Amino acid sequence: MELTVNLRTYEVDAEPDTPLLWVIRDNLGMTGTKFGCGLAQCGACTVLVDGQPMRSCVIPIESIAGSAITTIEAIEDDAVGRRIVKAWVDHQVPQCGYCQSGQVMAATALLQQLPAPSDDDIAAAMSNLCRCGTYNAISAAIRQAAKA
Repeated sequence: MELTVNLRTYEVDAEPDTPLLWVIRDNLGMTGTKFGCGLAQCGACTVLVDGQPMRSCVIPIESIAGSAITTIEAIEDDAVGRRIVKAWVDHQVPQCGYCQSGQVMAATALLQQLPAPSDDDIAAAMSNLCRCGTYNAISAAIRQAAKA
């Protein structure tokens, strides 16, 4: 099966029902996307599929063949992604850092779709979990990136 990840096409040898997360990590060797819960609840595995944030731990690869998949490894190739990463650094958002690749992906998708989000928009879009509780810093970083 062919998958397009970070603008590069890969021929993947995996069962059609294999979750995208495992193909990204195990077959393609891109380990920035993290396994969290395996139930699409926490968001650590968030990637962009045709620009939409999706939980890769539950997406079978057969359902996204032909789609453009973006992982954290390529997020700074996008102008919005670069602004988000800069804001993350400026606000020192990560503590343990485990959830942060998924958080960055979700924040990038938010600003790509809604360049000037309200606090309510941010709260609604950022449903990824952070065990360290960096939600205030995440919101502040998104607001900074939106203004940049």
